[in-house]
Amino acid sequence: MNPHLQAIMAANHGLITRSQALAAGLDLDTLYRYVKSGSWTVVRRGVYAERTYVESITLPTDRRRLRDRAACAAITVPFVRSHETAALELEMGILLPPMPQTHVTRHPVVGTHNKWGVKHHLAPYSDDQVVQANGFDVLGLARTAVDIAREHGRPYGVVAVDSARRMGVSLDELWAVLDHMEHWPNRRLVREAIELSYAGAESVGESLTRDVLEELGMTGIETQFEITDGVRTARFDLRVGRHVFEFDGRSKYVPVADGGLALRSVDDILAEEKTRQDWAHGFHLGMSRIEWADLFGRNRNYLKDRLAREYLATCRAFGTDISDLERFRVRRPKAA
Repeated sequence: MNPHLQAIMAANHGLITRSQALAAGLDLDTLYRYVKSGSWTVVRRGVYAERTYVESITLPTDRRRLRDRAACAAITVPFVRSHETAALELEMGILLPPMPQTHVTRHPVVGTHNKWGVKHHLAPYSDDQVVQANGFDVLGLARTAVDIAREHGRPYGVVAVDSARRMGVSLDELWAVLDHMEHWPNRRLVREAIELSYAGAESVGESLTRDVLEELGMTGIETQFEITDGVRTARFDLRVGRHVFEFDGRSKYVPVADGGLALRSVDDILAEEKTRQDWAHGFHLGMSRIEWADLFGRNRNYLKDRLAREYLATCRAFGTDISDLERFRVRRPKAA
């Protein structure tokens, strides 16, 4: 391949537009031959990438980011990336909607329109809300979380606000962004997302699990409940009364070499989880485990029934008071 083409792709996260390719000396017949032979893949009309590169991207969020980058490469007016498109560049943990779009924001005009899978938000923003991420202008963490909440409501907004707070955004910063949207639509959805958010949430799955507990009417939810007996220390995602809830993300079972978090075999991980659960039960704590598939569709209703049943069984067996566990608790500084 022409080294000029390779340099353009390397500088543009693996992508090249038709106009860039032609300017680098590639003729249309050769471009079409690359595509027909399968050497190049059409990521979006007029935007290409090497097939091997596209096939190497397996995570849904990474594939969405590639499509967003291709869509943005074709936009010819000034813009900044926003909403989920900004969140992915900022590496925020977010929940993608069933039919995601590429989101860009432009100002000073006001309004919104959709064109070829790109949602143009014609909305004002201040210069200090714009940051650089991967070489792109994007709206920052606080504005992006607020935009997602206003666009999609719960649970998307709660997940995004949780993620922003986990990455260091304070409640004051979030409220300040909302204060500048006094007459904008769906402000109520942002307020709800901020009020339901927790700084201690450590993953998208944990945020979604907490959302289920909120739907069940559970109160006094604590994130990152941690206890120790001086030998073993364990931290649990969520606690209500004497019952703890653990979200089991698939990545904990996938080897690091394959993009996961596992440093040991699955059998060893499962054996450790069983030992840890038995240890927690020794403190008269009940436990529920939740997987990703439990959180959506019909499974969500089954999950709610199961969690309510398991929680009530713990209440009957051990009550709800945890004052006897105070001497075992590990206290860490809480985020703002």
